Formats: sequence, C-alpha cells, structure tokens
Amino acid sequence: MTYLILFVGFALLIKGADYFVEGSSKIAQTLRVSPMLIGLTIVAFGTSAPEASVSFIAAFEGNSDVAIGNVVGSNIFNVTFILGVTALVFPLAVQNDTIRKEIPFALLGAVSLLILISDVQLQYSEFNLITRTEGILLLLFFAVFLYYVFEMARNSRDMIENENPTNVVETSWMKNIVFTIGGLAGIVFGGYLVVENSIQIALSLGMSETLVGLTIVAVGTSLPELVTSVTAALKKQTEIALGNIVGSNIFNIFFILGASASIHPLAVDPKIFLDMWLMIFVTLLLLIISRTHHKISRIEGTILAIIYIVYLAFIIFRN
Repeated sequence: MTYLILFVGFALLIKGADYFVEGSSKIAQTLRVSPMLIGLTIVAFGTSAPEASVSFIAAFEGNSDVAIGNVVGSNIFNVTFILGVTALVFPLAVQNDTIRKEIPFALLGAVSLLILISDVQLQYSEFNLITRTEGILLLLFFAVFLYYVFEMARNSRDMIENENPTNVVETSWMKNIVFTIGGLAGIVFGGYLVVENSIQIALSLGMSETLVGLTIVAVGTSLPELVTSVTAALKKQTEIALGNIVGSNIFNIFFILGASASIHPLAVDPKIFLDMWLMIFVTLLLLIISRTHHKISRIEGTILAIIYIVYLAFIIFRN
C-alpha cells in the first residue's frame, strides 16, 4: 500500500506541475507580463510551500535545526541539482535583468544570512542565534524584493503593450486560475505523499532518521521546484524554470527564515556554517556561469548536478 501511495504522489507531482506551468504561463500572457516575473513570484512562492510549512512548524516547536537546515539544504539543492537537471533537459537562456538584479539579490540573501548567524565570530556572543529583530530585518528585505517585482511587472507590461498594442490574448481567466491553483495543490499534496511514504520505506529498510531527514525530507520538500522546473524546460518555458529557482531561494531566506525567526528565535548549529559557505559558493557560481553567453548550458548543468551529488555523499558521511 505504501508503494502504491508513493506512486500516486509522484503522479500528482508530475501532472500537477504540468497544469501549474500551463496555467501560470497563460496568466503571464493575459496580464502581459514576462514569464520570468511569474516564475519569480507565483511559481516560486507556490513551489516553496513545503519548505514554508516545514520551517514554520519547526519554529513553533522550537526545532531550529530543522527550520534553518531545511532552507539552506533546499537552496543548495535548487541551485545545483535542480538547475543542473533542468539545463540538461533544455539549456536555460538567462536575461540581463536576471544576471544584474535577481541572482545578485539571491546572493545578497545568502551572504546576509551568514552574517546574521555569525554572532560568536562577529559579536563574541556565547552562541549563534537568529533573533526576532533579525527575522523582521529579513522580512523587510523581502518587502524590498516584492517592491522591485511589482515595479518590474509594471515596466514589463508597459513594454509589451508598446510593442504589441493590439495584441490581446484570448483566454479563459477561470480556466487558467483553476489550472494554476489545482496544479499547485497537486504539487504540494503529491510532494507530501512522496516524502511521508519515502520515509516509511527508508526506515523499514534500516536507514536512520537523521539520514532520512538530511536526504529524503530535504530533497522531498524541493520536489515541487524540481518537477515544475523540468516541466517548464520541456515546454521550452525556460524563463519560468530559472525564475522558479531564483525566486524560491530568495523566498526561502527572506520570507521563510524571516517569518520563522519572528515566530521563535532560531539557535544555529555550528555545523551549518560549512553548508552556508557552500550555498554562497554555488549562488556565486550561478552568477558567473549565467554571464557566459547568457545561458546555462548542458555542460554547466552537469557540473552543477555533480556538485550536489558530491555534497550529498559528504553529508551522509558527516552524519
């Protein structure tokens, strides 16, 4: 029965992602905004729902390691494995604004988080902690990002209207909204089924709970991003695929960790610093490879995926 539910979960993930990308890309056309903008907002925030739920529940229960580790692990998985696999499916074109603004904003989030958790090193405190004040500061950064997105939406719409003043996309609002919301529900519920039943199978095979948490749960909460980005690449919607990853990483740090720390101050495990440095490194690497011919090629995608596989082997050995 567990294996059957696991299969149903994967089916919901795949079909949900198909409908979600279809609906959200049509909404972008109807609103006359760029698919990248939809990827950065609706798609990114929607696919980050599992990370949000896990971190919020962990914060309520005072389990800081899960709240922080979930975000850092998911961001590393997003930039390395998901972008790598997506680029292998179809090379990802990268726009100028993404190189100059969105990816640097994601890098700012990674560096800001490192600074905020370095209380022992920078302030000679007894332990590292993300306080409520620092959580509110992260939320303010997120508000700045939202302001930038709304300005980009307005400029994008004006540009598209100037280029195609008579081009009105005939589409059904209700159908696209149902596709988008229904697809997202399928992604989130399918991801939940996959994670829960994978854990049961793994424990029955003798894997430790720690190892399951670091592998299946961390990867499982990022399954929506993986399936959505690969589906978008298969549909040649590369802007949605890239926007999904960059937007998710920004959302994870500034909103999810900001809100989690506002709920309950988050104590920081010293082990997380190595993972933090890796998150900064891979985000910087993404910025560098995006500037080469303004695309992420299949070779670069392979390198990113290999980085995650090596990292996964390391954390399994470490724990």
